[in-house]
Amino acid sequence: MGYAIGGVVILLIAAVVVIYNGLVRLRNRTDNAWAQVDVQLKRRYDLIPNLVETVKGYAAHEQSTFEQVVEARNQALAAGTVEEQAKAENFLTGALRQLFALAESYPDLKASQNFSELQGQLAETENKVAVSRQIYNDAVLTFNNRVQTVPSNLVAAVTGFAVKPFFDAPGEADQAPEVRF
Repeated sequence: MGYAIGGVVILLIAAVVVIYNGLVRLRNRTDNAWAQVDVQLKRRYDLIPNLVETVKGYAAHEQSTFEQVVEARNQALAAGTVEEQAKAENFLTGALRQLFALAESYPDLKASQNFSELQGQLAETENKVAVSRQIYNDAVLTFNNRVQTVPSNLVAAVTGFAVKPFFDAPGEADQAPEVRF
């Protein structure tokens, strides 16, 4: 009888260890996926000053639009949580749309090779951000499912694992800024 109880205790401990290790792996996968989103967002932020400077050369009197793009970029850089990042990205996407709409008024700017290259790089980066966001959200879904389902939810509660937020860019931010030539 004593061996049976000891065997059950050992099995329970082994199960807790296996569940805990699985949660750690999923948390690490989610953190890694967020790091990939962050890399793409930083690439995007690095492109924006060059884009603004290029447009400024053609439309110097449109200062409020430039300030709005720079402010949106700074808010996105300062965002600390996934929710703040999503909100900041929505604002930045709107500001970039205004910048591209402004560019439509300047045929010489649209014809500029530098502007075209920056637009192309930004569009490519927007696609990479979308893919990275999807990978992150998939990792979060897997992690959250594990944290919320029995029996792993019991281990998660005891060891401090909590659900992670999805990176949802609300509204129109799901679309890349429109680029027209």
